[in-house]
Amino acid sequence: MSKPEFSLAELMIVAASEAWRNNGEWLASGLGIIPRLGASLAKVSHSPELLMTDSEAFLVEEPVPVGPRGDYQPKYAGYMPFERIFDCVWHGRRHAMVGPTQIDRWAQTNLSVVGDYHKPKVAMLGVRGLPGNSINHRNSFFVPNHNSRVFVAGEVDMVSGVGFKPERWGPGMRRDLMSIGVAVTDLCVMDWNGPDNAPRVVSLHPGVDFELVQERTGFPLLKVDNLGETPHPTAEQLAAIARLDPHNLRSKQLNGNPAGIRTAEELRA
Repeated sequence: MSKPEFSLAELMIVAASEAWRNNGEWLASGLGIIPRLGASLAKVSHSPELLMTDSEAFLVEEPVPVGPRGDYQPKYAGYMPFERIFDCVWHGRRHAMVGPTQIDRWAQTNLSVVGDYHKPKVAMLGVRGLPGNSINHRNSFFVPNHNSRVFVAGEVDMVSGVGFKPERWGPGMRRDLMSIGVAVTDLCVMDWNGPDNAPRVVSLHPGVDFELVQERTGFPLLKVDNLGETPHPTAEQLAAIARLDPHNLRSKQLNGNPAGIRTAEELRA
């Protein structure tokens, strides 16, 4: 039997879904189409115990498909207003996958400004919920274009979300609820589980080599033992993704909607 064809977006959705494996009854929040589909795929496959909302005010038994709902009726399980969301946040029982503008060697994130804070080159949305979220619960990252402008040399221009840099933690500050999951990019999957929370490459997407990832990252990377290829989506996973994304919004999330298997020439073009 031939293996199913898949897009890079679908490969990244499957890789993102693994971030929530074995989390237990935590609130899964994927911010953006690919992270949200990753959380939804986790819920309908390996982690049915995850809590998910309809992105409005209710818990749902099954993930709500992205895009216009049409005749779809969400299967409500309970009331989940912002007050209860904050309860999950403060107690560390949430795992969000966010898309920062910058990430550094310490997994600190920036969503505020690029350049000097007082005279920025670019001003963005501000820190929004990242300070409280990053201090209180686990966060993973989604990066659609892996390059050294995102994975910066040195420290991020403005620390919106905390990470592992010791100097940023004052005496008596609690660090036990802060947790970093993975970064899913268009080249690889990374984590910060090396010695002293050093960043590592966990898997490489088809056609990508470690040297290319390092070349496009502003800080040194380690690689896990027996570094291998990011698992390909199965036919069952692709069918689930199609149900969760009936309008194929995933095809519009990456420039040109590239195939999941790319050549070295395509990657370096």
